Amino acid sequence: MKLSYVGFRSKPSRNVQTSAEPAPESSCRWAIMPEELLREVLMKVEASESEWPMRRSVVACAGVCRSWRNVLIKEIVRLPEVSGVLTFPISVKQPGPRDSLIRCFIKRNGSAHSYNLYLSLSQALAENGKFLLGARKSRHATFTEYIISLNADDRSKGSCAYIGKLKSNFLGTKFSVYDALPLPTGAKMTRNRSTRLIGSKQVLPSVPSGSYPVARISFELNVLGSRGPRRMHCVMDTISPSAIKPGGVAPTQTEFRQSSIDTPPSLPIITNEIFSGPLCSQRDGQLILKNKSPRWHEQLQCWCLNFNGRVTIASVKNFQLVASAEGGGITPEHEEVILQFGKVDKDVFTMDYRYPISAFQAFAICLSSFDTKIACE
Repeated sequence: MKLSYVGFRSKPSRNVQTSAEPAPESSCRWAIMPEELLREVLMKVEASESEWPMRRSVVACAGVCRSWRNVLIKEIVRLPEVSGVLTFPISVKQPGPRDSLIRCFIKRNGSAHSYNLYLSLSQALAENGKFLLGARKSRHATFTEYIISLNADDRSKGSCAYIGKLKSNFLGTKFSVYDALPLPTGAKMTRNRSTRLIGSKQVLPSVPSGSYPVARISFELNVLGSRGPRRMHCVMDTISPSAIKPGGVAPTQTEFRQSSIDTPPSLPIITNEIFSGPLCSQRDGQLILKNKSPRWHEQLQCWCLNFNGRVTIASVKNFQLVASAEGGGITPEHEEVILQFGKVDKDVFTMDYRYPISAFQAFAICLSSFDTKIACE
């Protein structure tokens, strides 16, 4: 099914004076389609396209009008947790599937200090990908900062595509992940100089481009030196340890905030910010992730991790994260990889993640691994 904007509005008569302003969305013939018929049409489009890149028609339907978008996002298109498919921009903020890993890869551009995250569309390790997120690295006197954006060409905090950042300490051993938008229940915003710099391109002047902490990452002294993976410790501030247990639920952001102006087709779909699922409280504790311990390989005479063919080059940056029993997670006998990251080429790395973390959180954690950490090695 192909949809086109051609024919949405009839041509005005030559004798009728028309306004330069576009017709309101409510006057569009597609917007007044009966809800039952609309739901049936969109369900057929959804059923016909289960994977990228074929889901372009699903996205096109969401761009027709608000009523189409609401039915798709709220009723028909399932969350990545269930479908394992990333459809709309908000999908990068939602937890991955419970029963499988979403396969992605990261391409690094050292000269431009930029990193792009792609969704794998084939079995190849790092080919035929769909762009998801981009990050730009900037060094300051006492810290390093990565700005994370939905737009590959605009990685500024003032952009409407800005969704968060990663910030390190002076030694590059401790990192904090910040979300650009607050959680619905009392999230504390970190005040600093960069928080107050709101660019002229921001489309939500009533919503500050804040820094709301969602995760903390630390690297410890590696007793194996360069022969083994770094020792990582990640505290997910907004996820409860019970999320990884059967029946557990992680907070899921279902929509972005609503803009006061219409969003151009080239920009992300922005609507009301809504969360589903319980948020982590101090009483429930916080989910803690740690790197999986490597095993000694007698034949190769080195420490190894099983990446199931997703990593081809040995590197100190390679890691697998599992839930730590320290945070009330699973026991060591039932370790299940939640995030894995590894090198496949000079500037190409695979990144696979699953529930209860999102692509945004996984990307930020992987970015922390790119920094040189002399104090830990």
